[in-house]
Amino acid sequence: MTPNASSASSATSRRSFLASSAVAAAAVAGGMPLLAACGDSDSGSREGTTSGKDAKKLLPAYVASNVVAPDIPAKNGSAAGFTSKLELAELKTSVPEKLGKGGRVTVMSPFWGSPPKSDNAYYKAMNDLIGVDVRWQNQDGNTYEQKLGAVLASSDVPDVVVVPGWNMNGKIPSAIISKFADLGPYLSGDAVKEYPNLAAIPTDAWQRSIFGGKLRGLPQPAPYVTGIVPLYRQDVFDKEGYEVPRSCDEFLALAKDITNAKAKRWACMDMKWTAFQAFGVLSGSEKPLGWNLVDGKMIYRIETEEYLEALEWSRKLFAAGVVHPDAELGKSQATDPGPKFAAGEFLIYANNISQWWSRTAEQATQNPEFKVWGMDVWGHDGGDPTLWAEQPAGIFAFVNKKASESVIRDVLAVANVTAAPYGTKEYMMTNYGVEGTHYSVEDGVPTKTDQGNIDVMNAYVMVASPAPTLAHPDFPEVAKGQVEWQQRMGAFTKKSSFYGMQITEPGRYTNLANDMEQMEDDVVRGRKKVSDMQQWVSDWKSKGGDKLRDWYMQVLDENGSAAN
Repeated sequence: MTPNASSASSATSRRSFLASSAVAAAAVAGGMPLLAACGDSDSGSREGTTSGKDAKKLLPAYVASNVVAPDIPAKNGSAAGFTSKLELAELKTSVPEKLGKGGRVTVMSPFWGSPPKSDNAYYKAMNDLIGVDVRWQNQDGNTYEQKLGAVLASSDVPDVVVVPGWNMNGKIPSAIISKFADLGPYLSGDAVKEYPNLAAIPTDAWQRSIFGGKLRGLPQPAPYVTGIVPLYRQDVFDKEGYEVPRSCDEFLALAKDITNAKAKRWACMDMKWTAFQAFGVLSGSEKPLGWNLVDGKMIYRIETEEYLEALEWSRKLFAAGVVHPDAELGKSQATDPGPKFAAGEFLIYANNISQWWSRTAEQATQNPEFKVWGMDVWGHDGGDPTLWAEQPAGIFAFVNKKASESVIRDVLAVANVTAAPYGTKEYMMTNYGVEGTHYSVEDGVPTKTDQGNIDVMNAYVMVASPAPTLAHPDFPEVAKGQVEWQQRMGAFTKKSSFYGMQITEPGRYTNLANDMEQMEDDVVRGRKKVSDMQQWVSDWKSKGGDKLRDWYMQVLDENGSAAN
């Protein structure tokens, strides 16, 4: 983690994970669905899902942690929030005795940045705390999918392999089912109580960890509330007398008022993500959330009127000249918006909630008047919004199917430490390292040392995480604002038919929507017409979309919904 940071414990997509402060300083061909619940062999079924009664038999018992009480309890799918200063003398112990038996465990995981030396003080301290000799095989996160595919296709698979949801493409989902162990005998039902911090992981995250009819994944839980926030310069709004908009018409009028191209000020960046929220478009960040059963018919997000209306409104912003030129050129997601946001070149942009804190921290000393805050998402017509839940976990650690029971037990010992809640000694060690060597605490705020920024990066946090948490001891008002925003938005959030399900689509549909996002961006920027998007959707249906719809309908008919 970065200095002075303690952020949400996980994220549900590559976009949000790479934006988080933890990283900023990470199908096969088939016919009709063979449901994963029906596969009794180790190889399991290669497509479909597991939910309902079949899933309930696999899920660990949930036992909420009472080691540390949050200042703001989780509600409406939010993270829990901590707003108090951090006092080392008050840290609790959640793992009273080592569960590791001293074995060696190799872990392959994506890594962003320069990996530290293998014998560094952080790794040594963590291994001593756990009682396991963890050996890291860090791989470049930017090319991780290629490395992952090669390793899973070989016979030389490490004891533990971390797989982010955004890398579950091609043959990787099939390899997960065939290469990794069933953890059910160790975690299902009351068995999980041997690992109290794992028992405190929300059930929805475990549901998402079922692959091929078996509980195979150790999850990083995430809030199910949308992670995309319309962030804005509250200090400038207050100074200029701007009011936060409550409808799409109000936003456009405000954007025109803000924009003065001659003075190098524009209202916003590309607001497509916010448009999808305002118009109630089904979430599309991870399969299969873009699908939903509506009035007895299975629909995909791109088939809806709301989807086209959201694109049309986003297009209006570009046509009105209120969008920063960087976004016009397609740079809005490729470059860091922070410097120009801080310079006041634009006042609003939609991005991951983690940037609420990171932008605040960046400007705290050099620009003390700077204040970023999050707008509540509005309904396009001025009413309440309809938001859709994101997946409750998106990154998983898997154990090699060939691992012995002692190795599996050692891996679970590791996970039981890394899943320790905020406010515990284990959490501080996992996220900050050794006091004095890797961090110091002044006035209740932990700050990484130079050595801490080298050693304590995205390693152990990748094995498993606690229930979603937001805590920024340096800026407690931001943590409070983030959690309260999530709770307000959570009140308007619905769960689609496939919420929480881990579904592997038949491989013949893998590339069906490859250029969809490019088409969206072309429409929004005026390079294509909305009618071109309609034609694209029509082609999508004929190329396999309608057959994929039937496939999803059968999955739902035979498994039921995990959202009920």
